[in-house]
Amino acid sequence: MHAKERYDKLQGDRTAFLNMARRCADLTLPYLVRDDMEYTKSMETLITPWQSVGAKGVVTLASKLMLALIPPQTSFFKLQVDESELSKMGEMSPEIKGELDLSFAKIERTIMEAVAASHDRVTVHQALKHLVVSGNALLFMGKEGLKLYPLNRYVVDRDGNGNVIEIVTRERINRQLVAKYLPEEKPNAVSNDYDSSSEEVDIYTHVKRENNRMVWYQEVENVVIEKSFSKAPLETNPWIALRFNTVDGEVYGRGRCEEFIGDLKSLEGLSQALVEGSAAAAKVIFTVSPSATTKPQSLAQAGNGAIIQGRPDDIGVEQVGKTADFSTAYQMAMGLEKRLSDAFLIMSVRNSERTTAEEVRMTQMELDAQLGGIYSLLTVEFLIPYLNRKLSEAQKNGQIPKLPKDLVKPTIVAGINALGRGQDREALVTFITTISQTMGPEATQTFINPEEYIKRLAASQGIDVLNLVKSMQEMQAQQQQQMQQEQQLEMTKQAGQFAQVEQKGIDSENDRAIKQQEAAAQTTQGNAQTGEAS
Repeated sequence: MHAKERYDKLQGDRTAFLNMARRCADLTLPYLVRDDMEYTKSMETLITPWQSVGAKGVVTLASKLMLALIPPQTSFFKLQVDESELSKMGEMSPEIKGELDLSFAKIERTIMEAVAASHDRVTVHQALKHLVVSGNALLFMGKEGLKLYPLNRYVVDRDGNGNVIEIVTRERINRQLVAKYLPEEKPNAVSNDYDSSSEEVDIYTHVKRENNRMVWYQEVENVVIEKSFSKAPLETNPWIALRFNTVDGEVYGRGRCEEFIGDLKSLEGLSQALVEGSAAAAKVIFTVSPSATTKPQSLAQAGNGAIIQGRPDDIGVEQVGKTADFSTAYQMAMGLEKRLSDAFLIMSVRNSERTTAEEVRMTQMELDAQLGGIYSLLTVEFLIPYLNRKLSEAQKNGQIPKLPKDLVKPTIVAGINALGRGQDREALVTFITTISQTMGPEATQTFINPEEYIKRLAASQGIDVLNLVKSMQEMQAQQQQQMQQEQQLEMTKQAGQFAQVEQKGIDSENDRAIKQQEAAAQTTQGNAQTGEAS
């Protein structure tokens, strides 16, 4: 069966999901999802929503998901040695383990630098917006980077466990790019379903699972393109079919907007009514009595502050008089906007003079905790295949060394794991604060191990403590060195004191000898004077 026939057969299962995605896009970002047959290079006139809460919610939620899955400043994965395999090899010295940690950290930096240098984050953010709106997106990790296929450009088939077994994509390219693969037309040939006069042609990519690998090729007008066959193992499969929410038995996913489409439609209707009603209420119309002496022309031509002849009772102003109705609609719209803001994680801080930083932080944590299940699904269906493909390409290109699969295993530390680390940090800080407040700071110094506390706090924040925090052995060696320096200083000080005492003793003896000599000289002089007198 040709790829086009397979695409036409599988798109029947996609119709209901595509229609729902189109309805959700009309209420949020209309340009994201289009009909299957829409192929135009010019700007298409799309429906403009009456409210912008849906668009803001989609962009905000997609940005939060991207920052949680691929954080810009830290690595979203960590390479670790499998402890079960390591125990079979015997005990590892701390020096070897430290060298392994340094090598793993260098590999992590290499991968993250490659991600930062590419445009992967831009494509991932666009794919996440499609996930929020339509619930489905397809990514292809080619040599030139990520490529996104929206829901109206591909069909997919899965097995009972949700694993992808077949994908068919549809694209439109210039005919000149594949002209050499197309058969030559005969003058009297019967026309087929394809328009040979068109400048563009549809190209289909058929991806299928065979045992433990994925194989794919491309077709144009039922002609297989030469050199388009390719294959890859399942672990490093470049085709990543994403879903936002999964339903048992359904091949495609469901988006966030579908869960709250009732609020979106209600807010859309109320916003339209308020806008149109406000425009009608803002229109100023003067009425003049038919029997009035005031001329309507004089009233219309009068400028600001002008004086004309007439009676005030002859002139009236039309008013809508729907203030109470508008107030009810406005309050309902504000309630819907608040519910949608919470649904799409738009943080609204309480506007008051006493709003504390702790309140803002708790609000942020509460919003992030709502995405626990979404983080789990995206971690399994996106981050793990994305990381495996990146590591495989880096090893093939020689950017990083070959990693033994049975010994080294990558671990995802973003998404749901980052959310868990945040909760661990809060619990740890609360525990230490409670001990300090109830038992005093002395109890903290007595019963808490500072080294272990610092390590756990750094781990909860995703910080590598290697060569950053001093170990207990380094602290003891530093204390011993400091004690030795203090002892040397004390010995030097004592030696100086001894030298001073000895010098003082010598000086005292010299002074005593000088005094004795002076006394003897005085005695001798006195005796001499006595002899002369006699």
